[in-house]
Amino acid sequence: MTVISLMQLLPGAGKLRWLDDVIAVDSLTFMGSALLSYASIRTPRATERLERIADVLFLLGLVAMVGVSFVLAFDLFEH
Repeated sequence: MTVISLMQLLPGAGKLRWLDDVIAVDSLTFMGSALLSYASIRTPRATERLERIADVLFLLGLVAMVGVSFVLAFDLFEH
């Protein structure tokens, strides 16, 4: 949420509105990872499969967060 607040302070932030959507999807990705991780603890039968899916979602969330951070950092240095 701090990233969204910082983006509102940037001059010409209108061209980066799509980053808001990426950050929102990214937060949902982390939430899905946390829920699947919890489910893997509570469900003895599908533990490995749920853990694997949770790990993949978590790594996708990290990659998206790093990507958004790079785009935002380069835009900050550009202005």
